[in-house]
This record gives sequence, C-alpha cells and structure tokens, in this order.
Amino acid sequence: MNAALPQGDDSTDAAASIVPDEVRTFYAYTPASLLSNLVGAAVIAFTHWSTAPRLSLLAWLSAFSASWIVRLVLARRFAAAEPRDLASWHHWWRWWNAGALVSGAMWGLAATLLYGAEHTAAQVVLILIVTSLAVGATPVLSEQPRIFHAYVALCLLPLVVRVAIEGGAAHWPIALVLALILGLTTVLGRNYRSALQRLIALKAHTEQLAAQLGVEKAAAEVARRDAEVANRAKTKFFAAASHDLRQPLHALGLFAEALRQRSHADVEVVQLVNSINSSVDALDGLFNELLDITRIDAGGVDPAPAHFAVGEVFRKIKLHFEPTAFEKGLELRLRGGHRYAYADPMLVERIVRNLVSNAIRYTDDGGVLVAARARGDRLLLQVWDSGVGIRERERERIFDEFYQIADDAGALAPHQRKGLGLGLAICRRLADLMDAPLNLRSKPGRGSVFTLELPLGRAPRSSTDAQPRALGVGATLDGRRVLVVEDEPAVRSGLAVLLRSWGATVSSFDGAAPCLAWAAATRDADQAPELLIVDYRLGGASTGVDVIAALRARFGAGLPAIVVTGSLLSSHEQEATDHDFHLLIKPVAPSKLRAMIAFKLGVR
Repeated sequence: MNAALPQGDDSTDAAASIVPDEVRTFYAYTPASLLSNLVGAAVIAFTHWSTAPRLSLLAWLSAFSASWIVRLVLARRFAAAEPRDLASWHHWWRWWNAGALVSGAMWGLAATLLYGAEHTAAQVVLILIVTSLAVGATPVLSEQPRIFHAYVALCLLPLVVRVAIEGGAAHWPIALVLALILGLTTVLGRNYRSALQRLIALKAHTEQLAAQLGVEKAAAEVARRDAEVANRAKTKFFAAASHDLRQPLHALGLFAEALRQRSHADVEVVQLVNSINSSVDALDGLFNELLDITRIDAGGVDPAPAHFAVGEVFRKIKLHFEPTAFEKGLELRLRGGHRYAYADPMLVERIVRNLVSNAIRYTDDGGVLVAARARGDRLLLQVWDSGVGIRERERERIFDEFYQIADDAGALAPHQRKGLGLGLAICRRLADLMDAPLNLRSKPGRGSVFTLELPLGRAPRSSTDAQPRALGVGATLDGRRVLVVEDEPAVRSGLAVLLRSWGATVSSFDGAAPCLAWAAATRDADQAPELLIVDYRLGGASTGVDVIAALRARFGAGLPAIVVTGSLLSSHEQEATDHDFHLLIKPVAPSKLRAMIAFKLGVR
C-alpha cells in the first residue's frame, strides 16, 4: 500500500478505510524493531571496539542513538495520541516511514564506516546483522513497495559496495552473494506482498459474505417472524371462524331436522333435509381437521411428556364415543386402562380420538376395541375394528394429507366418505412429534388395527383412577321434559323446535338468571326437567356448568345434562368428568344430538 495515498480520491476510498489499522500495525511493530536494532548496535560496538576506527565508531553510535531515541519518542507519542480523521492517520504514517528509512540509512552507514577487510570476525558479524535486519523488515514494509525497496537498498547497497571495494577481487564472491541476497529480498518482498494482498482480498470477500449473510439472515428472520405472525393469524382466523360459523351451522342443522320431522309425506323434502344435515355434519369435521392441521403446521403443538394413566384417556373416549357407538348398534370396549404410559396425554388422546372416530365410521357390524398392552418397556395402544378394512396398496397413503380410500371395489357408504382426509395425517404428525411409531395392520372385509407404540410409564404418586359413572335408564322421549339454556336466539329456537318435533316438552331460556328464577319458582314436581341441554357460554360470568350445578341442587343430583360448546378445550373435558355431563361441539348434527339424548335417557 502506498504511503502517499491521495485524499478525496474515489479510487482510494476502500484503501483509506483500512489506513487506521495499517498505522496501528506499524507502530505496534516499533518496539520489536527498536529492540532488535539496539541489540544489533550493541553487538557491533562490542566486536568493532578494538578493530574499527574509534572516531568512526563513536560517530555512528551517536547518530544511531539519536535516530533510535527519536523513533522511541515517536512511538510513545502515537500511543498517547487519538487520531480522529484520515489526514491525522496519514501524518503519523509518514513519520513512521521516515523513521524506518532513517534506520535503514544507519545500517548502511555502519557498513560504510566500519567494514574492514582485515578483520574477518568483525566482517562476518557486520554482514550478518545488516542482512538480518534488511530481510527481517519484509513482513512489515513489503506492503509499501517504494519504502521497502528504499529501506533494503539503504541497508545492503553500501555493504555490497564496501565489500567489493575494500576486499578487492578476493572478496567479490562475497559482494555477489550480498547482491544476490538483496535481489532475493526484493523478490521475497514482492511475493509476500502478493500473498498479503490475496489474504486481504480474501478477508474483504469474507467480510462481504458475512455482511451479505447478515443481511440475508436478517431478511430470513423478518420472513420467519412474518411467517409466525401469519401462522398465528391463520390459527386465530380458523379458531374464530370455527367458533363463529358453528353457531349458524348448529342452528341450521336443528331447523333442518325439525323440518324433516314435519315432512314425512314429501320424500323430496326429506331428501333435501337429509342432505343439509349431512353437509352440516361434514362441515363440523372439516373445521376440526383444518384447525388441528393448522396448529401443527404453525408449530403450535409442543409435546409435554408425562407419566399418566391410560384409564384417564379411556374414560374420555368412552364419554365422547359411547353414544355414537350406541346409536350404530356397535359395542365399544376398552381394555388395559390400568396401564401407564410416558408421553403427552393430550396428544395421545387426540390420536386415539381420531382412530376411534374412524373405526366407528367404517364399522357397521360388530364393535370397536381400544386396548393397552405391555410389551417389554413399551406400551402398545391399539384400536381394533371389525369394519371394511384397508387394501394393501392404500395402507401407507392413508396417512397422507387429503387422501381418502378409493371406493372402487367394495365401495364405501356415503356416511363413510366424509372429511378432508386429514384425520390419519394428523395422527401421524402427532405421533412423529412424540417419536412414537404408528403402525397399521388390516384385512379387507375383516377390519383393521392401528397400533401406537409408547414408552411404558409408571403410576404418578398422586394418581387415582376414577371410575366411570353408570347412567340411568328412563322412559321414551315422548312426553319427557327437557330444559334448554342457550343465549343465541336462532340456536335456542331451532333446538326447541327440534325437541318438540321429537315429542319432548321443552322449557327454553336465554341465560342463567331467568332459568334459575324459573327453577326457584317451580313447586310442581311434574314440571321438573328430566334432561338439561345448556350452552357453555351464557354471557356475563355464568357458564353452563354453573347452571347445571344450581339445577341439580334444586331438582336432584342425578339430573342428566348435556353441555353444548363452540370450542373444545381440555378444561371442558375435565369439567365434564368432574360434574358428570356430556359435551357436544357445535355444530351438532341432529343425529348426534338424538343419539346423545337417547344415551342419556337410556333409549335406543
């Protein structure tokens, strides 16, 4: 790099940006340079004290000492200085270069004044010291070609000339060797400079790549945050859409079923109503599947493994699916509830729910078995069915998103071809999140068994296995008294119309306060409700659970109850277990509502 870089030139902007680093490097080298020069001067003074002319030696030592002290003072002043602009840095750079050239001149002057042909030992010492100092300056000075060449020439040229003149023809080989050393030092400086320039270029390129990587990383981070915001917004949108759309869909299904009850003579109207009911039921499944797959894709599902009783999962499965199996005439059996597993109980329950739902859907005769079996240190959680089975060529693809079993041979019934084909895909993804293998064995026409392999758990210290409660059996729905609490007018009206079309006597209220006021004023035992159907959210601080507790306190603890909600939370299921009621998620298909009511009243 040139010591006289012009200021304000666009071509030097990149070089000027590293001038402070260069100057700091030069001054950092100064202490080592001063020490080596001082040692060299002391050795020369010792070896030439008795051989060189005394006046010449003293004159050289005086000049050397003066230049050495000036360089020392310059280094200390730079250490105390704080250059603030490029001009100041160049000022200090020029002073350092001047000191380096003066140092080279001092060693050339030593060769001129002190070299004597008749003193071999002193000659060798002088040659070694001067050549060593000339070559040793290569790493620092080679970046400045002109300064480097001038320094080497000032050190070695006087020595070459002095050897050639003083020693005559006998010393010319030494002079030639010294000339060769001068040339090789020049070449060494050029090669070192080239390597250093490549290193600097590589460093600049690396810094450029690092800066580019930083920019791209920042852009990727922004994109990641935007994606997370979009995913959260998408999840919130689906959740909001799920809750808001469930209300009108729920009311639509109720009104459609009530219309069907009044249109027995008109076959076409009955078919249209059945189609509406099927569509509402399908939309319910689509909402649940889309919301689940969205949460998984958004990274909103983090497994939290714990030791849990399989019986806890079985109790919820029984609570949710026993009415559906009861309506289809299927037997739902659960075995191995005394076992324990180590996994995320909520994810395991979600997987088993999907598997049991599919098993009931694709089974028309026989039953469904959910079993937990221990195999060594593993627990096999299995769902068996006696349904249509799965052909071999489809057994792996059924875990793909949006894939549904082809219905060529052994066509599936319309009620079996529902949903988006996301249920088993959700099961596989949740199983992968827990590193739990999910396998399938099936025989077409005989049924299927899905096996979820989990680590075997142990009983928690405070674990108590709750026993499922037995449900009483009542009379037929005709004449039965049903109490409805629902704050959504359309849903309340549709539910009342549908229940009346099934022969029930209905009392409906739009909130907790009027319902409890009616209960307090009711004295006739014939007006006491036999079944409660309440919405979970009733406005204000009251919930459907509060209404159930109050009405049971008034009419009896055994009063059966159904809670309808637009969003399924884990706390709802715990409340259902604690307060002995069943949950239905809006929109509720009339067939599912009818099956649940029949189950609660013990009517097929």
